[in-house]
Amino acid sequence: MLFSELARYLQKLETTSSRNAITEILADLFRKSHADEIGKLCYLLQGRVVPLYEAVEFGLADKFIIRAIALAYGIEQDRVTKEFKKQGDLGKTAEMLHSGNDSRLTVSSVYEKLFDIAKTGGAGSQEKKIGILADLLTRVDAASACYIVRIPLDKLRLGFSEMTILDSLSWMISGDKTLRKELEQAFNVRPDIGFLSQTVKKEGMRGLSHVKAVVGSPVLAQLSQRLPDADEMIRKMTEVAVEPKYDGVRVQIHFKRGAWVRTYSRNLENTSEMFPELEEVGKELHADEVILDSEAVGFNPKTGSIISFQETTTRKRKHNIELAVQTVPLKFFVFDIIYKDGKDLLGVPLSERRQILTKTVKEGSLLTVSPQIITTDAEKLRSYHDEQLKKGLEGAMVKKWNSPYEPGRRGYSWVKFKEEEGKTGKLTDTIDAVVMGYYVGEGKRAGFGIGAFLVGVRKGEGFVTVTKIGTGVSDELWKELKKNLHALSVREQPKEYKDVDKIFAPDVWVKPKVVVELAGDDLTKSPTHGAGVAVRFPRLVKIRTDKSPSQVTTVSEVSHMFSMQGNHKK
Repeated sequence: MLFSELARYLQKLETTSSRNAITEILADLFRKSHADEIGKLCYLLQGRVVPLYEAVEFGLADKFIIRAIALAYGIEQDRVTKEFKKQGDLGKTAEMLHSGNDSRLTVSSVYEKLFDIAKTGGAGSQEKKIGILADLLTRVDAASACYIVRIPLDKLRLGFSEMTILDSLSWMISGDKTLRKELEQAFNVRPDIGFLSQTVKKEGMRGLSHVKAVVGSPVLAQLSQRLPDADEMIRKMTEVAVEPKYDGVRVQIHFKRGAWVRTYSRNLENTSEMFPELEEVGKELHADEVILDSEAVGFNPKTGSIISFQETTTRKRKHNIELAVQTVPLKFFVFDIIYKDGKDLLGVPLSERRQILTKTVKEGSLLTVSPQIITTDAEKLRSYHDEQLKKGLEGAMVKKWNSPYEPGRRGYSWVKFKEEEGKTGKLTDTIDAVVMGYYVGEGKRAGFGIGAFLVGVRKGEGFVTVTKIGTGVSDELWKELKKNLHALSVREQPKEYKDVDKIFAPDVWVKPKVVVELAGDDLTKSPTHGAGVAVRFPRLVKIRTDKSPSQVTTVSEVSHMFSMQGNHKK
């Protein structure tokens, strides 16, 4: 397929808001693509050249793109900058300044050039990247130039995720979305949209039978559901394993003896560089290949006590890692095993996985098997939970003892137990929400340029409002938020934001990137918020750098939380 043809599809997608219409456009694109290019095409649709979990980035900021456009079209950088200020979009800038060349480049050839840009490193790499991009821009038509510039900037603005791509693959094969569930199950085990699209294009749905957990490719983390109290947990789950709920960072550890150790966050980010101490983890493992699910928790090296989430997340940095290792040492509490020495353990009951885990992990300075009790007694469950609260932990995790590991699922096999209904009169759980925009501050906060922000929960692949937050934020955090959100600001309301009442429209819209955890007194019905409910007296708990927008609380979950309240707020 010629890249110019892909550009025409991208133009259609950009101007289409209907989810079903987007699905059908993508399905038509996939039908026309060749089996050897569909995977590359799917990566490009995500603004990437590799799966999300591979730590490969383009590394091209606006100023370098401006230089590449100027070099490609033989014009002054000032002229490019002036047009950029007018358009507000470097893709449109490249299109407007284009000199009129035609394009015979294929999707695969453009992909290879973009891959070269992403892989180029070392001394003089920026100049090399600019040169490759400039050369590419001279060989394509105007519309193609627009999207070729937007891809390395992660600004395709198409408004859909991998889930829509899965719907489209189903539509490509069957003419409807009936195969979505089976495709999503495979994606949860192997979250590589390029690999999956190429597999079904070549082999059809039967090709998915070969998809298993693989060391080096993260498995989507199993998630937990909410239940109101211990009695309901035992009634619904019967025999359960109960473990401490640590307020740390979810870390999936992939180990291959004699080769490497890699780690991944719950949002599939490769975090290997953040945990250099795990290079020695092989000494604490009875395995040649293994995938472990764990919670990394910082501790005070002097007292041995567990430190806060905020302090633990200071380890999420790319510089001065060795200093961070010394100042914030970590303990990895391992609570599950997903794969060992060639065997996928996803379908194995938790009771058996626990036995395998305890035989695999040696107690050492890095790894500790998370403690647990097994019970069918609600009072014992409640007592264990209260003990964890007294220790300063978040509560307990309750897991059905005979359940498989279910990647990406938020079902009743795992339930988090933070607080029981009626004990405090507050929400029994926090809500994870995405920041949709912010309001310019007044009074003291006018100096910060931000005084409150609008947050939303997930509805399908979009987000709807649930509350505004203006409390629970320190002066320093206001400044940090303003800086981070300003970098994500956009001129118009993003396509992902649905049913936003005009009374909540923020002064500045931002792309859905920042996830926050919030608490409140309770939930109340709301005719104006898109979620149908609102949080009363909301306050910021923390910024969740370990979560992606796709993992925020859903409308159905906040509706369930509302229904669990003892006295429903009208």
